Amino acid sequence: MISALIELDRAGDDGLVSQLTSQLRSLIATGRIGKGRALPSSRRLASDLGVSRNTVTYAFEQLAAEGYLDASHGRRPVATVDGGERVAAAGGLASNVNSARPRLSPWASKLKQADWPMSYQAPLKPLRPGHGDAREFPNEVWARCLRRSAVRAAKRELGPVNRARLREALAHYLATSRGVRATADQIMILPSAQAALTLIAAVLISKGDAVWVEDPCYPGAAAAFRASGARVTGIRLDEQGMQRMPGLAAPKLIFMTPSHQHPTGRLMSLARRTEFLRFSRPGKTWIVEDDYDGEFHYDSRPVPALQGLDGHGRVLYVGTFSKAMTSDIRLGYLVVPPALVGTFEIAQRHIGLIASSHIQEALAEFIADGHFLAHLRRMRRLYHARRDHLVEGLERHLGEVMSVEVPSGGIQLVARLKRGRADQAAVERLVAAGVETRALSSLALARPRDHGLLLGFAAWRESEISAAVRTMASCF
Repeated sequence: MISALIELDRAGDDGLVSQLTSQLRSLIATGRIGKGRALPSSRRLASDLGVSRNTVTYAFEQLAAEGYLDASHGRRPVATVDGGERVAAAGGLASNVNSARPRLSPWASKLKQADWPMSYQAPLKPLRPGHGDAREFPNEVWARCLRRSAVRAAKRELGPVNRARLREALAHYLATSRGVRATADQIMILPSAQAALTLIAAVLISKGDAVWVEDPCYPGAAAAFRASGARVTGIRLDEQGMQRMPGLAAPKLIFMTPSHQHPTGRLMSLARRTEFLRFSRPGKTWIVEDDYDGEFHYDSRPVPALQGLDGHGRVLYVGTFSKAMTSDIRLGYLVVPPALVGTFEIAQRHIGLIASSHIQEALAEFIADGHFLAHLRRMRRLYHARRDHLVEGLERHLGEVMSVEVPSGGIQLVARLKRGRADQAAVERLVAAGVETRALSSLALARPRDHGLLLGFAAWRESEISAAVRTMASCF
């Protein structure tokens, strides 16, 4: 039974379509699904795996395009590759090739040294940071939106890669909830927030350009800018977040998370935001504002986005739906200044960072019908309670070992280790015991490095949080 050979991680960073495609490709290439063998129908395999039929259909279509399957209309797909022959051929070829390591770019050669993405990605365990609770997502409502989008797909004309309905819905939502000032045509729909950073780097960064990022920071930002040849400098934080460095010349680009600094959760004050805007010369220094979990604010009214304060088109605003909805949706967005719209649209096509129009149309309906805001309101209450529950548990059971920084929002928090404890060793002990966390020092770009633990609370119910805290107490 083919479904027994497939294991999908619904909370993983890779979407279900990507996982299923990769695993089926491997089964065919290694001969476990032999040439000429018929696979189950998309309906049957979807039922066996507990996923939508569209997920299976997209995987079959991709493998057919790659030549692994014959997916003729009206019949079950058939494997077209002899895995045994392919493996043998590969082995024969390998014996005739120089065994020297392949030459990689300087950036790629350093990838294994990075702690991003985390090495322990699956399966999801408490208290891994960076995740919302997929179990609380209204999957039935979302499935109806997907079905209606699929039915209408045959009647839709081939349109722009950034669907108008979703851009308009997003423009309205961002204006009312985050104070973003933008027209619909300034919004680009992308496969992820990381894709937005990759696109920004490709368009704006030349080799040797200076880029400032927060220190500690979101590692994906530094990775995207370094890949374009930038000289990345980490700027230390104070209680208001990223500091402005008067002694340094203005860089080409500044990356920041002002509404909820990653990873510390600190909120940048209005005065500090204004200071950075004054410092950034229009057309010379760009600011990238990543509002990765700006939907979740608990203790006071959320501070409007930095982009809304910008009157000179200096700020590029990045967001994602993976935190507010589910990571499987694989959609992010980018708001670009008016002067850059045309260039970014062309670059988006050239690089191929294009999101599914089918998913875009379904999401536009999900937002327009009020389901998105209803879900957000519910999750804010839930995550607020989970944050407080984790803080109370850490202070009661581990107060002598760590001090907790309580964020005003977001889906994770930082607990700093006392008495000079090393966080990397602590993470290794906790992961071995079944509690997943991240070392704060691994997110730093320079020394001295702060030591602490980055703990997620949004994805875990209160009983799961309590059990995880008891495990942490036993480890310490």
